[in-house]
Amino acid sequence: MLKFIRTIGYFTQSPSLKTIERLQELSLKLQEKDYLVQTQRICSNGLSIKGLNTALANGSEEIILSVGRLGRQEAWEQLDDFFEVSNTSFHLQLLDQITLQDVDLLFEIITKAPKKTFNFTYTFHNATSSPFFPAACYQKEGFSIGLQCTNLAEGCTTLEQWFDNMQTVWQEIEELFKNEPDYLGIDSSIAPLYNEEGSFLNFIKKLYPSLGQAATSPVFTKISNYIKTQNPNPVGLCGLMFPCLEDFELAEAYEKGEFSIERNIFLSLHSGLGIDTYPIGIDESKERVLEVLQLVQQLSIKYKKPLAARFISDGKSKIGEQTDFQNPFLKDVLLRKL
Repeated sequence: MLKFIRTIGYFTQSPSLKTIERLQELSLKLQEKDYLVQTQRICSNGLSIKGLNTALANGSEEIILSVGRLGRQEAWEQLDDFFEVSNTSFHLQLLDQITLQDVDLLFEIITKAPKKTFNFTYTFHNATSSPFFPAACYQKEGFSIGLQCTNLAEGCTTLEQWFDNMQTVWQEIEELFKNEPDYLGIDSSIAPLYNEEGSFLNFIKKLYPSLGQAATSPVFTKISNYIKTQNPNPVGLCGLMFPCLEDFELAEAYEKGEFSIERNIFLSLHSGLGIDTYPIGIDESKERVLEVLQLVQQLSIKYKKPLAARFISDGKSKIGEQTDFQNPFLKDVLLRKL
């Protein structure tokens, strides 16, 4: 059983080299317990994109950064800085009326720096202290742990076996950090990556003959309920992620028409966290994107549920064309209309 830590996320208002040193210390503790730590991240509150990168100019080359939530005006004012820096994310929370200007922000990124669509998302009633970017949002000082739980399902043939593996890992992490004063908890979200044992859909296909049948069964609600209620120290989002392009087998389902935006929203409504790394053509209608954002917002309000919408473009591919993301974390697909 490979125990992957997708990320250790540190939240601070005063990021410094000491923050990086603390992340390295935490990472070493996990590695000594046979965990594979994939990324270390810092989310800061109150700093601009340029300010955060300046504060961590030395020593942060391998650290992924985020300024968390920006207001509409801040987002537009800092776009040029966003385009210039690497590995820095932000999100725009939409709780009031959504307009085409909000959609224009996405298309400005698509036009001028399409690779940065990976580092931007819209959020709705976002949760705090989740180490998963770009939805991470500061609430208080400390660190949280995000897992890649899909790998814990390797060799499992039932949900109960997978749940037992999750529980073992959660308890190990809790025991390791429970006495640390800056420990915030575990975001037990299911975060898939790649294919085979890293793919969420790969495991689901062991239980159901098709995604369609699984989507209209209680399997996803059983999983989401377990990770929310049985996590010994929950923090952040604690939901099911359906990252269309990061879960390579889900990307294949998208190409076959089995993971439409409608099905994505349906699954997110009862178990998931929204639209994640969903491909979009450069010729997609802005009005259509607006409709989708408005619906996700209303569902978030109605059910008091954290949701997000992250669309990905390569900046050149139109609907009906093959993408070329040049990103090892994203699978290229034949683009479909929203």
